[in-house]
Amino acid sequence: MDFAKAASFMERIWDDEIIPALTDYIRIPNKSPAFDMDWAAHGHMEQATQMFAAWAKTKLAQFPDSTLEIVRLEGRTPLIFIEIPGDAKASARAGATHKEATVLMYGHLDKQPEMLGWADDLGPWQPVVKDGKLYGRGGADDGYAMFASIAALLALKEQGVKRARTVIIIEACEESGSPDLPFYIDQLAPRIGTPDLVVCLDSGCGNYEQLWLTTSLRGNLIGALTVKVLTEGVHSGAASGIVPSSFRILRMLLSRIEDEATGQMKLPELFADIPQERRKQAKEAAAILGDEVWSGAPFAGRTKPMAEGNAELILEKTWRPQLAVTAMDGYPLPANGGNVLLPYSTAKLSLRLPPTLEAETARTALKRTLQASPPYDADVTFDVPRGDNGWNAPTLATWLEASLNKASNDAFGKPVAYQGEGGSIPFMAMLGEKFPGTQFVVTGVLGPHSNAHGPNEFLHIGFAKKLSACIATVLADHALQKS
Repeated sequence: MDFAKAASFMERIWDDEIIPALTDYIRIPNKSPAFDMDWAAHGHMEQATQMFAAWAKTKLAQFPDSTLEIVRLEGRTPLIFIEIPGDAKASARAGATHKEATVLMYGHLDKQPEMLGWADDLGPWQPVVKDGKLYGRGGADDGYAMFASIAALLALKEQGVKRARTVIIIEACEESGSPDLPFYIDQLAPRIGTPDLVVCLDSGCGNYEQLWLTTSLRGNLIGALTVKVLTEGVHSGAASGIVPSSFRILRMLLSRIEDEATGQMKLPELFADIPQERRKQAKEAAAILGDEVWSGAPFAGRTKPMAEGNAELILEKTWRPQLAVTAMDGYPLPANGGNVLLPYSTAKLSLRLPPTLEAETARTALKRTLQASPPYDADVTFDVPRGDNGWNAPTLATWLEASLNKASNDAFGKPVAYQGEGGSIPFMAMLGEKFPGTQFVVTGVLGPHSNAHGPNEFLHIGFAKKLSACIATVLADHALQKS
């Protein structure tokens, strides 16, 4: 593949077609089901799905015998399934069910909720292009993935470069933990086949100056911890000193699992050994990024990072368990708070888990610890329906490592860099178990200040164009090594 031609192609298709499409997509408030229980009635998810499908169909006309289907299971979010026949020979791996080698490409189109704090000239459903960035909810996480995937295939098509059979899956509940995806994967398994390569464009980058490969993803547990002390609120002058504060009990329970002075988790069941290769890669990433490891966070005032040393901060973010309280219930806004002892406190807990830890092990340990012998015999429940396992990437094949380096050098003039990510992509853990011999390219555009899930989320347009060309290189090299 001629990289310069591919890069020129990406400039055209992104400027002329992808940015306008993503601009329309950002306007759609298609929040994930966890944040919009009436998503089906509201119709935003359907609108986004139809928009994606319509754009893809116009491009698939260039690939004979390609197909696109919006697959629907009763009561579940829709899924876009695209199949594009290739011209690379069959995989020699046992269990292959199709004549051609297969690449599986993945993304999602559901979004996180709005969040407060957007700049005055920006908004979650208000697309704005400024300083080479497309602002708005979902453009970077993860609306661009389908467009970039198809653009990479079109770049190969333009040059007559061989490519493998490609399956593209775009789901609609990733931001809710992908609860619907396993059911679709089971149903579609014969049509997916056995992929040689998985390309996931839902991850991040350490900077915008080279290609970054994600080596691990943390697992996740999300639950609601509720402490009830009264059946209704009562005057604080009449009850304080007699009735214990639900907030104080909640704070005591959290201290069972987290050291409030350091932020370190206390339960041994929440930890896993960190492989030496990942420690080495953390040091290498820290050497590249320097203080950008932490300076990209919008710290308030004189707030400092939780640990010393940039490599150590990377490991804290990617391989060690961490707790975040992401919501509270039972409390009025400060302006409406009267002198009332409140009947209950509910904290929504988000616990990030080491990539190799079984989520069910952590779930059992947390539920046991938080609910045992509650202070003052208060009514305590920890509702945590399920957990998502993390993922640790398999060793890179020689051809893939060389291809990633070539792509990064061609696009940026720098070699590929490696880092773990602190977030979760449940589908990667699922695929890792299902296809243990498959190679993975997990990468993305979520770099410094891009602020996925928060206010002022943006997609770095120049980086996205180069990343798309890099993916085209990998797809070409994959087909070449199958020839």
